[in-house]
Amino acid sequence: MKLATISVRSALFCAWVMLATTVSAQTNTIEYGKTKVAFSSTFVSALGSLGLKAGVVGPTRLKNGVVDFPIVGGAIDLDTAKAQIVHSGGLTLSPASAPQDAQPTIVLESFIIDTTGTQPVLTGLVVVKGALVGRVPLFNLQLPSGLTLPLKTQYGELVLDGVDATLTSTAAQALNSVFGVTALQGGISIGTANVHVFTSNEECDWAVDGRAKTAMSTAWTV
Repeated sequence: MKLATISVRSALFCAWVMLATTVSAQTNTIEYGKTKVAFSSTFVSALGSLGLKAGVVGPTRLKNGVVDFPIVGGAIDLDTAKAQIVHSGGLTLSPASAPQDAQPTIVLESFIIDTTGTQPVLTGLVVVKGALVGRVPLFNLQLPSGLTLPLKTQYGELVLDGVDATLTSTAAQALNSVFGVTALQGGISIGTANVHVFTSNEECDWAVDGRAKTAMSTAWTV
């Protein structure tokens, strides 16, 4: 009986939320998710020519040229695609000859995808030889072509595949300075990102889905 009552209350609450959002902006809280980036051959070649190697900051994983970053929070306006998507983990850059257990020369971490400005960008905290520099715009982002508004979620999941990432001029200058090179330029392709997020409306989507009908039916008959 208790479970049935909760199911009914959840469904009624979600129905109220859906009614409210029909007359207001649809800004959803991001609960979790993952961003995967497939490094471009241009980026991999650039690292190799400079004698650098990429590593990761846990819980990020790197395998076969694809790196993933867990999404841990943020918010997105489905009407406008304005968002800040917060990630854990990160990347490291070090000379290829550095020992495996050596401190990374550069750590890029705590990434945020920010589409609230005129230029979508990924920012990150930059640590150079153990010293925190601050938050820096690292990659310019190009959202998928053909993107239509408002954005649509299914059971609380929003999928944005095919986001192109290029190195910002600010990041290129900083990397050149640290490693004593001039080869890196703004606009170099970093790779293509697939962004999958789950929003706080997932429970409501479940409540109005057919899978909830059985629970609601049971609630009314108990």
